[in-house]
Amino acid sequence: MHSVLGSDPFIMVNTACNTQAPHVRMGALAWKRCVGCGCKISDRFLLFALDGYWHCHCLKCSCCQAQLAEIGSSCFTKRGLILCKSDYIRLFGHSGACRACSKSIPANEMVMRAQGNVFHVKCFVCSICHNQLVPGDRFHYTNGKLYCEQDRPSASAHRCDHLDSLREHNISEQKS
Repeated sequence: MHSVLGSDPFIMVNTACNTQAPHVRMGALAWKRCVGCGCKISDRFLLFALDGYWHCHCLKCSCCQAQLAEIGSSCFTKRGLILCKSDYIRLFGHSGACRACSKSIPANEMVMRAQGNVFHVKCFVCSICHNQLVPGDRFHYTNGKLYCEQDRPSASAHRCDHLDSLREHNISEQKS
């Protein structure tokens, strides 16, 4: 997770629990104070997470007390807790319900999204041909249904459906 490049002293800063950490010269950050313990940070490495700087040994999971710098390159926060991935999943392990099957989606499961709706990967299929849509496929999400590029409804079909709906509405009003 940490590395030193060249002969100059560098500090690796892990920005907001992100793995793409910039290198900063030691002198530029020597005066930073650790959010965790309040002491000056003069260590060779430090972390920047949750809008503050941390000693590597101070940024710990609120549940299991694991040092987050040692177990991965990401951390999670919710309800004031700083969590490792496994404790986050254990505590908040539900990422919603699948739009297609209405079943729960575990937080650690890959999902597909369309217009704010979440789907299990296996449920992300064309409504007509039932072929699974994968990342990179062009698809259309219309009236709550997924369509592959080949089966997408045409604009004229939408107008016809709308007109049919109006005709049915008018017919039922005339019968009343």
